[in-house]
Amino acid sequence: MKKVKVLFSEKKIKNKVNKIAKLINKDFRNKKLVIVSVLSGSVVFCSDIIRKLKIDFEIDFIRVASYKGKKSFGKIRLLCDTSLNMKGKDVLLVEDICDTGKTLSYVKNLFFKKKVSSVKFCVLIDKKIKKCKDIKIDYCGFKINDDFVVGYGLDYNGKYRGLPYIGVI
Repeated sequence: MKKVKVLFSEKKIKNKVNKIAKLINKDFRNKKLVIVSVLSGSVVFCSDIIRKLKIDFEIDFIRVASYKGKKSFGKIRLLCDTSLNMKGKDVLLVEDICDTGKTLSYVKNLFFKKKVSSVKFCVLIDKKIKKCKDIKIDYCGFKINDDFVVGYGLDYNGKYRGLPYIGVI
């Protein structure tokens, strides 16, 4: 494996997760919330978030693909859709990283076809690059430049997901 330079420590991530969870608890109190984790990268982040929630929610998963290694496919592919009935519910999509926002836009449109009440985005890493016009990150862990990051669920060809910190290769 390649050498990884620590960008955000385990402690810094934990503090950020606690802050985000407090906001979600406040914003979704008395709502019909479905948390949707985008597989596989967001599983670690989503798991830590939901352990801090004090509100009722359902959880589901979706799998989409847009990258292989460091290369984008250019289009989003739905590999596995959600299984819950989401009609009339508020959806919080938890994603590991947002680059251009194309994946989030794709999933948002998919959910609105299912007649959800609302869609909000919770993203661990938001890259400071131009986004799709219809994308607004509601809960953000960290903003970074256009670096390739790994750890805490983020991978490079399936490796580095288990690192307790976020780093740059």
